Amino acid sequence: MSVQSDLNQYYGVKSKALQFPTRRFRALSPLAAAVSLAIFGSSPVLATEAAAPLAIAAAAAAEDANLEVITVTARKRVENVQDVPIAISVLTAQDLDKTGTYSTEQLTRLQPSIQLISSNPRNTAVTIRGLGSVIGLTNDGLESGVGFYVDEVYYARPGSAVVDLLDIERVEVLRGPQGTLFGKNTTAGALNLSTAAPTFTPEGKAEVTLGEDGYTQGKAIISGGLSEKVAGRLAVSSTRRDGTVYNVTTGAKQNDTNSQALRGQLLIEAAPDLKIKLSADYAYQNPNANTQVFVRYGATKRSAASQFPALAAALNYKPASENPYDRLVDVNSPLQARQILKGTSAKVDWDLGDYSFTSISALRAWDWTPQNDRDYTGLAIRTKSNNPSAQDQWSQEFRLSSNGSGELDWVAGLYAFGQNVETHGTEQWGKDGARWLIGAALPGGISIPSNLIDGYTSNTDVYSSTDSYAAYAQATWHVTEDFRVTPGVRYTKEEKTGDFTQVASGGLATTDAALITAKRGIARNQKYYAEFSDSSPTGQLNLAYDLSDDQLVYLNWARGYKSGGINAAGIPTDAAGNPSLVSATVQPEKSTTVELGLKSQWLERRLTTNFAIYDTQVTDYQANVVDAGPGALRGYLANIEKVSVRGFEFDSRAQLTDSWSVYATYAYTDGQYDSFRNGPPPLEELASGTAAFDLSGRDLPGVSKNAGSLGTEYSWGGTVSGVAGEWYSATDLSYRSDWNSDASVSKYLVVEASTLVNLRLGFRTDNGTDVSIYARNAFNEDYLSFLSIQAGNSGAVYGHVGDPRNIGLRVKAEF
Repeated sequence: MSVQSDLNQYYGVKSKALQFPTRRFRALSPLAAAVSLAIFGSSPVLATEAAAPLAIAAAAAAEDANLEVITVTARKRVENVQDVPIAISVLTAQDLDKTGTYSTEQLTRLQPSIQLISSNPRNTAVTIRGLGSVIGLTNDGLESGVGFYVDEVYYARPGSAVVDLLDIERVEVLRGPQGTLFGKNTTAGALNLSTAAPTFTPEGKAEVTLGEDGYTQGKAIISGGLSEKVAGRLAVSSTRRDGTVYNVTTGAKQNDTNSQALRGQLLIEAAPDLKIKLSADYAYQNPNANTQVFVRYGATKRSAASQFPALAAALNYKPASENPYDRLVDVNSPLQARQILKGTSAKVDWDLGDYSFTSISALRAWDWTPQNDRDYTGLAIRTKSNNPSAQDQWSQEFRLSSNGSGELDWVAGLYAFGQNVETHGTEQWGKDGARWLIGAALPGGISIPSNLIDGYTSNTDVYSSTDSYAAYAQATWHVTEDFRVTPGVRYTKEEKTGDFTQVASGGLATTDAALITAKRGIARNQKYYAEFSDSSPTGQLNLAYDLSDDQLVYLNWARGYKSGGINAAGIPTDAAGNPSLVSATVQPEKSTTVELGLKSQWLERRLTTNFAIYDTQVTDYQANVVDAGPGALRGYLANIEKVSVRGFEFDSRAQLTDSWSVYATYAYTDGQYDSFRNGPPPLEELASGTAAFDLSGRDLPGVSKNAGSLGTEYSWGGTVSGVAGEWYSATDLSYRSDWNSDASVSKYLVVEASTLVNLRLGFRTDNGTDVSIYARNAFNEDYLSFLSIQAGNSGAVYGHVGDPRNIGLRVKAEF
């Protein structure tokens, strides 16, 4: 039986979109086969959770040219990534393993179109092509524009993105709107992670890594058949590292790593045409982390007495260091960044002959318990900033797709999602708060008691809920053997509610109206309830043409949709001090993307080069604005008129010789606020009484215009203690140009460009044993990963310092 027949028998289809590319495969030479084998390793890439396609693909590779094809399921069917006419990058398990990538933050160094901006798990923004998340303001009532999926289950909370990558078989980075086929509509793209599935053949892996600063990481994976029809898989990991900053107040290291994860899966082959996969996972993190170092002072237009130098002198204070790379802090309140992420899911795949039916059911929960010293100093300004949050979600997806041969392939589905988020926050101010945040006197000469807000506390209770329902369909019409047209459409209906209550109490008891007003300027009582509902169609149209067996050109038009919602972090007040309810809801964000791409393979497939150029226009962009009307001035979320992002992307891999492989990626991203008249004033423009500031025409924050990565690996045969194998050396370099870390695009909030280099030298054998030494950030580059403005706008800028050089040893074994 031929490889093609094997595939058709397994999938029960003869559709062109699912057919194994035998014609193209047989054109490959042994040298071209070495491209994928050297770059991606010799382990097969999972096409689905089942083992049969792997065996067939491996047999095909051996039969035709020993070449391994990277397959993806980005369009809910198994395809060669080079045949998928969208902008998609793939990192296989071998890629992650070879580069030592175990977190999403590290993933961004391999995929330049992704940017992760995080001051803590709750305040995490993931962007693709500069779009996706609001920077600098957490809001439980809104969602990210970048979809994060694990085994086709949507993870709604941003903290999900900072959990360790455990037993991942493949990471697909889909750029641009992806609402047609993925569970939640997204304006920016999706991270689609697939975990390794249970195997009936017994296998196991164990790995230990030891490095500087107490770095210890252990991983263990075991998989095998439990009965004739049931296979199981269990994966565990633990990562620990000492803190990278030293607290001169407590004498302890902080910003450490403390992370554990566990995942168990069962694969049940209930019948030849019916497969069920059950999965449960648990991740726990509890580091003493998320404080920030003093980076710089930026002068504002406020009076000198209300700026950092004068305030610090008045309180006889100096930062632990004015050089952020001394890695010294002096915070005097406890730190905690505990989060628990857990969930279960059930996936059913049923082959009905002409059709395939899929059901995906999932329950997930997220628990966030922080403690922080929000003023980032050894003073008692804002002594507590604790906003513990709990979330639970459920989702259900039903999908039906065609299996028949012919000119039309299609997939259609129904999706439902529900979420509840509950946050109970506490903000507390100390004895230095009044002088730092209000001043020594009010206009008119009224003296401010130094203990005015000592013990002043704001307790906030926020409840929000989301119900989302959608129907979607996508079809591919094979107009000719080489020309395909793929339209897609989705209709989404959502309902959200939000309940916000804030109660302020404590501090100095006073009946003075001016002092009461001053206290309310720090925090005030507020209560409101809001509802939001919306329904919207979105869609795409894709044209793809095969210029040859190895060249594909495509044109894609996509309309994206990011959910609206509830402003669940406080809103402006009117002249009477009541909540301005017109600001309680935020409208959906809509994007239109046009993209032209070319996917090519050359030199008998030794060289792969993929290009994409795109233009994205976003209307009703969700951003942090300020209130220009009467009453208290404060930041909140609202819609602005328009932003645009355009760019160019390049992704290439090459096998220069049988033992020498190279990869290169590059992304140019140009984003800007086209119209943003009521933006927050940049720090350098901040003056007493300043309200809105026109940011129109300024660059979009969170975007590096130029980013890229370059890597190479060279191997040669050898023996160690009589054991045959191969030595290898590898270098990975990543670069990001300057980017701005604040919605106001202040010149003081520019994160400077950085170049990181990782080195590896090791010895591996055919039986899976691998021993290597590594150097991450080998040249000890000083860089920042995030900047923020100190509360109170004193002009002080604080930030997170990137990880220093870490040298270590990794030992890995397979059995």
